[in-house]
Amino acid sequence: MSTRLTLTIYELEAVLLVAETLNFRMAAERAHISQPALSRRVLAAEQKLNAKLFDRDKHSVALTDAGAELTPIAQRMLSEFRDSLSDLSEFIAGRRGNVNIWALPSVAAAVLPTAARALQQSHPQVRLVIQAASARQVTQAVAEGKADLGISIEIADQPADVGFTALLQENFVLICPADDPLAKKRKVDWSVFATRPFIASGPASSIRHVTDRILAASGRLPDAHYVADNISVVGAMVAEGIGVAAVPELALRLMDTTRLGSVALHSPSATREIGILVKKRRSLSAAALQFIAMLQQVIAELPKESAPIPMRHLRPHKGQ
Repeated sequence: MSTRLTLTIYELEAVLLVAETLNFRMAAERAHISQPALSRRVLAAEQKLNAKLFDRDKHSVALTDAGAELTPIAQRMLSEFRDSLSDLSEFIAGRRGNVNIWALPSVAAAVLPTAARALQQSHPQVRLVIQAASARQVTQAVAEGKADLGISIEIADQPADVGFTALLQENFVLICPADDPLAKKRKVDWSVFATRPFIASGPASSIRHVTDRILAASGRLPDAHYVADNISVVGAMVAEGIGVAAVPELALRLMDTTRLGSVALHSPSATREIGILVKKRRSLSAAALQFIAMLQQVIAELPKESAPIPMRHLRPHKGQ
């Protein structure tokens, strides 16, 4: 017998049907093919195996020892094949699979858990892998294929092969201690940062890019008395009365706000645009598209202070 067999699925199915019915006519009917076609498949299997699988005459069909040995093997192979096709079908339909998501920490904390819960309820076999990272790290992960999609800002030197689709526009607010006189105001001007100790986010933060740009344009760029890479640390330092800071609204989800006050900033009003990052010419899986749909729904239900931007439907690229 050859050490390398090449039986087809059709040949295995034909052998099993005959083994189950011990009748070539009935087996052909179950296979929805003609009896001669079924006989050819059984004969091809016997030739490839170099073994007779059935003893047959005009009145009866019986399994040979080789046929009896092959039957459970063929059953197992066909079962595994069908299970694999079922898994593939579930993946193609978006009901199975992994989605790797890289996101800004504030978005990961404020938006993704709700979207993940909604996806879990409707698609329990989809697994999300979420990585919180800086804007540049998110963009790099998408560009290198580590992330199926990113949720971040569009950086200044965005790679040409990374696409950005706007999803959410959020306002910046001033944060101060809850008992600070500023906390009682409805809104404040950015000039306040020139008169109070300023706590800045780290230079790699997307927050820092916005605050530096606005403060520099107004001619009021203060010396940062303190710099903290972690936004929760910024919040803790403000709560302690060390200084004040400017942060986007979603970043408040990363802080203990029980001792903080937040006040709208104006002159100018500052916003940060968050969007979906995907690698161009890379098809999104159905599971990833399902997650994006859930994310859009969650964004639409956010408080009106963070206004969602209408987002065009993302579809898998066709290789263009």
